[in-house]
Order: sequence, then C-alpha cells, then structure tokens
Amino acid sequence: MRILVVSERYRPEITPASFRIAEHAARWLERGHEVTVLTSVPNHPRGEVFPGYRNLPYQVEDLDGVRVVRVWSYLAPATGTVRRSLDYMSFTASAVAATPLLPPFDVALGTSPTLAAAAAARVIARIRRRPWVFEVRDPWPAAIRSLGAMRSAALLRALERLELALYASAARVVCAFPAIQEDIVRRGVARAKTAVVTNGADLRRFDPERVQPADLSAELGVPPDAFVVGYAGTIGLAQDLEVLARAAALLRDDPRVWFVVLGEGARRAALEAEAARLRLERFIVRDFVPFQRIAAFLAAFHVSVVHQTLLPVFRGMLPSKLFELLAMGVPVLIGVEGHAADLVEGAGCGVSVAQGDERALARAIAALVDDPERRRAMSEAGRRLGREFDRTHLADRLLSLLEEVAGGVPVA
Repeated sequence: MRILVVSERYRPEITPASFRIAEHAARWLERGHEVTVLTSVPNHPRGEVFPGYRNLPYQVEDLDGVRVVRVWSYLAPATGTVRRSLDYMSFTASAVAATPLLPPFDVALGTSPTLAAAAAARVIARIRRRPWVFEVRDPWPAAIRSLGAMRSAALLRALERLELALYASAARVVCAFPAIQEDIVRRGVARAKTAVVTNGADLRRFDPERVQPADLSAELGVPPDAFVVGYAGTIGLAQDLEVLARAAALLRDDPRVWFVVLGEGARRAALEAEAARLRLERFIVRDFVPFQRIAAFLAAFHVSVVHQTLLPVFRGMLPSKLFELLAMGVPVLIGVEGHAADLVEGAGCGVSVAQGDERALARAIAALVDDPERRRAMSEAGRRLGREFDRTHLADRLLSLLEEVAGGVPVA
C-alpha cells in the first residue's frame, strides 16, 4: 500500500507529530508499504529554517526510507495569531499546489493540530480521487478558544465549521485519546466512523537498559549527586510550566534538588522571566535536544513533570511525552486530570498532583527525594505500563484502519 501523510511538522523538528509519524512510518516500511510525508521545511518553534535546508517551493529528500516532500510556507515563530495563521494557510495552499508532483498513493492521512494539514489532505485526496483519514491528536481549535489565543470570534467560528466539515468528509476519524473521540461523537460524528489509536513510544529506542544517561554535570553544570526534576517538551500556553518555577522556589532550601527544562515554545520567555523573578539558582532552561539524544536526557531525570493548564478542554488528554517517560522508567508527576492521572496512579508509576498547585508539586517532589525504593518501584511499574503502549503495535492498529479505508471506502 502507498500511504501519503500530510503534516506541517516532521523530522528533524522535535514535536509529538514528528515522533508519531516517523515511528509509525518506520513500522509501515518494515511491513513492506511505501510512505510519503508531505510537510514544510523544518523551522519549528522559532520560525527559522534549520541548517542545511532552504524554504523552497518543492524539494524531496529520503529520511530512513521515507520519501519526504517539503513545500514552501510563510515561516513564523510559535507565537502571535496573525503570522501563525499565515503560516498555516500558506502551507495548505502550497501542499495542494504540489498535488500534481506527488507520487501515487492509495490513502492519505492528514494530522492535526492544526487544521491546515487535514484540509490539505482532504483537497489532495479529492483531486486524486483517493480516500483520506483525519487523525486528531489534540482538541484543536477548541484549545485555541479555551486558551484565548485567538481574539477573532468570527475566525474561530469559521475554524469550527471547517473542523466539522473535515470530520464529515473523512473516511475515518482517528483520535489520539478517548476524550477526543467522545467529544467528536457528541458533536454528531457517528461512533462507528471513529477509532482511538493512542500515542506511545518506540520501545527499541526508549529502553533504559540500552541508553547511557546524558552527563548533565558536563553538559548543564548539574552536580553529579543532584536530584533532577526534569521536563522535556513544548513550553506553551497549554503546559503552564510557570508552576514548576514556583515549586522550585518552595524547594530552594534543599540544595540537592535541581530542575532541568528542555524545550521551546510560546511561554519559554515567560518561564525564564518567572525563574529570574524568583531568583532560582538551580533552575535550568535549555533548547530542545536532538531527536537522537532525547532518551539519554530522560534517563538522567530522577522524576519528570507532565503538566497541562487547568481548563476543561484538556481534561482526559494523554500527552505524548508521558509514554516516553514510562518506557524509560522515569517516575512521573502528572498534573493532567482524567485518563492520564488514572493511568499513572492506577499503575503506581507516579503521583497525581493538582494542576496549577505549586505546593502540591513541591510536596510530591520532596517526598520522592528521600525515598529511592519508592522511585524504583515506580520505575518498574512505569516500564510495565509502557509496554502496553508499544508504538509498533499502535502503528499496526493504524495501518489496519488505513488498509480498510484504502480497500473499500467510497471516495467522497
């Protein structure tokens, strides 16, 4: 089968979409299928072209057997509404314009967020008279409305109408966690049309028995005997990581505890400003690390924080970074209501803390510093739970849905 994946984000960018698509594609290639990814030039989150690339109208490269087609788009940093909207719209237009140059495909997969890639996949599939599948990884544009990231009510209504139209036109709607599926069904999409394929981790790459932990002492100046509270991922509106800085302030009298944040995003400057305001000396913020080194840095964390802003739209989310932490056996401090907290607490691989509550977070960290046996038990429990979210099996699940669509669903 020939699969076309349309996504604004792909390797070498460090994003959940990049991981999910690359790891699924690797499995599909193993199964003998052809995979083409239609994407933009790597530039996220700063809106700056990565070294070795140029923002050209059309270019093709091979990344580990995946044909990667990159098209021009207006590049913007991950802040500001107007410029980001131009980024999204230009990607859709360029992706659709590239349709005649794309290789043949049997089914297209358009992934969100945003709706730009899904809209492009829908149009390209219609032009080529092939079916398409809408993969919904985040509650978008609902999250935009909840976070107040877009002021134009008219534009938000237009995006919501587009969202519903995309659901209607897709052969299947694949959801990254059950809460999204329930919301989509509540809004009128037939349950039989939907499916859940959660995020997960590549257990071959995220394996603590094979990974040598990063030397945080040499690379970041963290003392070798420090207790490291880590975070690796997007620093955006949805994560509310200023709570981590406030928790660090409450623990400033314990010199053993260090905080390491690896990532970029719309709220990075605000996080660094909060850390400076609180005069935190053991709070380090650095850029994303390369794709190949993420597991090594996770292996160096004693515990890691997964946190979301306290808004109803995020209830029930399963953040993708959770599964990599589980696979690596890193105890998790989970500040996400619903399914994620239930998983972590039920398996005994971490502690659930109230979202936005720095005192609860600080107490949870302090309790684990002096309890290595509890951390060890959490680590083992996390690895057991992580095996249930092996990306290989999840890729096979999604592949079976794509094969079903390619083999028998009428083209809309």
